[in-house]
Amino acid sequence: RAELRVIGDPLCSLCGNPVEGRIDHAYVCFHCVDTRPRFDRARSALRFEGQVAPRLIREFKYHHGVWLQEVLVDLLQACVQTHYAGRTFDLVGAVPLHHVRQRDRGFNQAALLASRLARRLRLPIRSRGLVRARDTGTQTHLTARERLSNVKDAFKVLNPSAWKNRHILLVDDVMTTGATVSACAGALK
Repeated sequence: RAELRVIGDPLCSLCGNPVEGRIDHAYVCFHCVDTRPRFDRARSALRFEGQVAPRLIREFKYHHGVWLQEVLVDLLQACVQTHYAGRTFDLVGAVPLHHVRQRDRGFNQAALLASRLARRLRLPIRSRGLVRARDTGTQTHLTARERLSNVKDAFKVLNPSAWKNRHILLVDDVMTTGATVSACAGALK
Protein backbone atom coordinates (compact mmCIF):
# COMPACT_ATOMS: atom_id res chain seq x y z
CA ARG A 1 0.00 0.00 0.00
CA ALA A 2 2.89 2.34 0.64
CA GLU A 3 3.77 2.24 -3.08
CA LEU A 4 0.25 3.17 -4.25
CA ARG A 5 -0.30 6.80 -5.25
CA VAL A 6 -3.68 7.87 -3.89
CA ILE A 7 -5.20 10.79 -5.78
CA GLY A 8 -5.77 14.02 -3.91
CA ASP A 9 -5.84 17.75 -4.58
CA PRO A 10 -5.14 19.51 -6.82
CA LEU A 11 -7.21 17.87 -9.53
CA CYS A 12 -9.63 18.56 -12.36
CA SER A 13 -13.02 19.32 -10.82
CA LEU A 14 -14.76 17.18 -13.49
CA CYS A 15 -12.64 14.11 -14.27
CA GLY A 16 -10.49 14.13 -11.13
CA ASN A 17 -7.24 13.87 -13.05
CA PRO A 18 -4.38 15.15 -10.85
CA VAL A 19 -2.81 18.47 -11.73
CA GLU A 20 0.72 19.59 -10.95
CA GLY A 21 1.25 22.80 -9.03
CA ARG A 22 -1.07 24.84 -6.89
CA ILE A 23 -4.67 25.59 -7.84
CA ASP A 24 -6.99 27.65 -5.65
CA HIS A 25 -10.16 27.41 -7.72
CA ALA A 26 -12.41 24.89 -9.48
CA TYR A 27 -10.03 23.91 -12.26
CA VAL A 28 -11.21 22.07 -15.40
CA CYS A 29 -8.50 20.33 -17.43
CA PHE A 30 -8.02 20.81 -21.15
CA HIS A 31 -9.35 17.32 -21.93
CA CYS A 32 -12.66 18.03 -20.15
CA VAL A 33 -12.98 21.46 -21.79
CA ASP A 34 -12.35 19.84 -25.17
CA THR A 35 -14.64 16.81 -24.79
CA ARG A 36 -17.07 17.88 -22.01
CA PRO A 37 -17.83 14.54 -20.30
CA ARG A 38 -21.43 13.55 -19.56
CA PHE A 39 -20.78 12.62 -15.92
CA ASP A 40 -21.18 15.24 -13.20
CA ARG A 41 -17.95 14.31 -11.46
CA ALA A 42 -15.51 11.42 -11.65
CA ARG A 43 -12.87 10.41 -9.14
CA SER A 44 -10.29 7.64 -9.14
CA ALA A 45 -8.95 6.00 -6.03
CA LEU A 46 -5.37 5.79 -7.27
CA ARG A 47 -3.08 6.40 -10.19
CA PHE A 48 -2.52 3.52 -12.60
CA GLU A 49 1.24 3.92 -12.46
CA GLY A 50 4.34 2.38 -10.96
CA GLN A 51 4.49 -1.36 -10.49
CA VAL A 52 1.94 -2.13 -7.80
CA ALA A 53 -1.30 -0.49 -9.04
CA PRO A 54 -1.16 -1.90 -12.59
CA ARG A 55 -0.24 -5.32 -11.22
CA LEU A 56 -3.18 -5.26 -8.77
CA ILE A 57 -5.65 -4.35 -11.50
CA ARG A 58 -4.28 -6.85 -14.03
CA GLU A 59 -4.33 -9.65 -11.47
CA PHE A 60 -7.88 -8.79 -10.44
CA LYS A 61 -9.21 -8.26 -13.96
CA TYR A 62 -7.42 -10.83 -16.12
CA HIS A 63 -6.22 -13.53 -13.73
CA HIS A 64 -9.34 -14.01 -11.57
CA GLY A 65 -7.67 -12.33 -8.58
CA VAL A 66 -11.00 -11.78 -6.86
CA TRP A 67 -9.18 -12.13 -3.53
CA LEU A 68 -7.94 -8.56 -4.21
CA GLN A 69 -11.51 -7.27 -4.11
CA GLU A 70 -11.33 -6.25 -0.43
CA VAL A 71 -8.16 -4.21 -0.92
CA LEU A 72 -9.58 -2.49 -3.99
CA VAL A 73 -12.90 -1.75 -2.28
CA ASP A 74 -11.01 -0.31 0.71
CA LEU A 75 -9.41 2.13 -1.72
CA LEU A 76 -12.72 2.90 -3.44
CA GLN A 77 -14.51 3.47 -0.15
CA ALA A 78 -11.79 5.88 1.02
CA CYS A 79 -12.05 7.67 -2.34
CA VAL A 80 -15.83 8.07 -2.04
CA GLN A 81 -15.62 9.25 1.56
CA THR A 82 -12.90 11.77 0.67
CA HIS A 83 -14.10 13.15 -2.65
CA TYR A 84 -17.86 12.85 -2.18
CA ALA A 85 -18.15 13.87 1.47
CA GLY A 86 -21.54 15.44 2.03
CA ARG A 87 -23.01 14.05 -1.19
CA THR A 88 -25.71 11.45 -1.07
CA PHE A 89 -26.32 8.72 -3.58
CA ASP A 90 -29.50 6.76 -4.18
CA LEU A 91 -27.80 3.68 -5.59
CA VAL A 92 -24.59 2.16 -6.88
CA GLY A 93 -24.23 0.94 -10.46
CA ALA A 94 -21.41 -0.64 -12.42
CA VAL A 95 -20.06 -0.18 -15.92
CA PRO A 96 -21.30 -3.26 -17.76
CA LEU A 97 -19.29 -5.69 -19.85
CA HIS A 98 -20.62 -6.99 -23.12
CA HIS A 99 -22.22 -10.40 -22.48
CA VAL A 100 -19.62 -12.17 -24.65
CA ARG A 101 -16.70 -10.66 -22.73
CA GLN A 102 -18.36 -11.39 -19.39
CA ARG A 103 -18.91 -15.01 -20.43
CA ASP A 104 -15.27 -15.33 -21.48
CA ARG A 105 -13.90 -13.65 -18.35
CA GLY A 106 -16.40 -15.29 -16.03
CA PHE A 107 -17.27 -12.11 -14.13
CA ASN A 108 -17.62 -8.36 -14.44
CA GLN A 109 -14.87 -6.88 -12.30
CA ALA A 110 -16.61 -3.48 -12.02
CA ALA A 111 -19.81 -5.18 -10.83
CA LEU A 112 -17.91 -7.11 -8.15
CA LEU A 113 -16.37 -3.89 -6.85
CA ALA A 114 -19.68 -2.00 -7.06
CA SER A 115 -21.57 -4.71 -5.20
CA ARG A 116 -19.12 -4.81 -2.31
CA LEU A 117 -18.88 -1.02 -2.18
CA ALA A 118 -22.67 -0.71 -2.11
CA ARG A 119 -22.85 -3.06 0.90
CA ARG A 120 -20.25 -1.04 2.75
CA LEU A 121 -22.00 2.24 1.97
CA ARG A 122 -25.38 0.69 2.79
CA LEU A 123 -26.77 1.60 -0.61
CA PRO A 124 -28.79 -0.49 -3.03
CA ILE A 125 -26.95 -1.94 -6.00
CA ARG A 126 -28.48 -1.85 -9.46
CA SER A 127 -26.57 -4.53 -11.31
CA ARG A 128 -28.96 -4.83 -14.23
CA GLY A 129 -30.52 -2.24 -16.44
CA LEU A 130 -27.44 -0.53 -17.83
CA VAL A 131 -26.13 -2.76 -20.62
CA ARG A 132 -23.33 -2.69 -23.14
CA ALA A 133 -25.37 -3.06 -26.33
CA ARG A 134 -22.38 -3.81 -28.53
CA ASP A 135 -18.94 -5.23 -27.96
CA THR A 136 -16.51 -2.33 -28.01
CA GLY A 137 -13.43 -4.50 -27.59
CA THR A 138 -10.51 -3.44 -25.48
CA GLN A 139 -9.66 0.24 -25.44
CA THR A 140 -6.19 -0.31 -24.02
CA HIS A 141 -4.31 0.79 -27.13
CA LEU A 142 -6.71 3.46 -28.42
CA THR A 143 -6.15 7.21 -28.33
CA ALA A 144 -8.55 9.45 -26.41
CA ARG A 145 -10.45 10.36 -29.61
CA GLU A 146 -10.64 6.70 -30.68
CA ARG A 147 -11.98 5.74 -27.24
CA LEU A 148 -14.75 8.35 -27.49
CA SER A 149 -15.74 7.09 -30.92
CA ASN A 150 -15.50 3.44 -29.86
CA VAL A 151 -17.99 3.76 -26.98
CA LYS A 152 -20.39 6.17 -28.69
CA ASP A 153 -23.90 4.70 -28.35
CA ALA A 154 -22.46 1.49 -26.88
CA PHE A 155 -24.62 1.60 -23.72
CA LYS A 156 -28.36 1.31 -23.33
CA VAL A 157 -30.64 1.70 -20.34
CA LEU A 158 -33.37 -0.86 -19.80
CA ASN A 159 -36.36 0.34 -17.79
CA PRO A 160 -35.32 4.02 -17.67
CA SER A 161 -37.89 4.83 -14.98
CA ALA A 162 -35.87 2.76 -12.48
CA TRP A 163 -32.96 5.18 -12.93
CA LYS A 164 -34.91 8.42 -13.29
CA ASN A 165 -34.11 11.21 -10.81
CA ARG A 166 -31.50 9.06 -9.04
CA HIS A 167 -28.05 10.12 -7.89
CA ILE A 168 -25.93 7.22 -9.08
CA LEU A 169 -22.46 6.26 -7.93
CA LEU A 170 -21.16 4.49 -11.03
CA VAL A 171 -18.16 2.20 -10.54
CA ASP A 172 -15.56 1.08 -13.06
CA ASP A 173 -12.25 -0.66 -12.46
CA VAL A 174 -10.05 1.66 -14.53
CA MET A 175 -10.64 5.15 -15.87
CA THR A 176 -8.14 6.38 -18.41
CA THR A 177 -9.75 9.12 -20.50
CA GLY A 178 -13.22 8.82 -18.97
CA ALA A 179 -14.80 7.92 -22.33
CA THR A 180 -16.52 4.77 -21.05
CA VAL A 181 -17.86 6.37 -17.88
CA SER A 182 -18.99 9.39 -19.88
CA ALA A 183 -20.83 7.18 -22.37
CA CYS A 184 -22.53 5.33 -19.50
CA ALA A 185 -23.51 8.62 -17.85
CA GLY A 186 -24.91 9.87 -21.16
CA ALA A 187 -27.07 6.76 -21.51
CA LEU A 188 -28.28 7.08 -17.92
CA LYS A 189 -29.09 10.77 -18.29
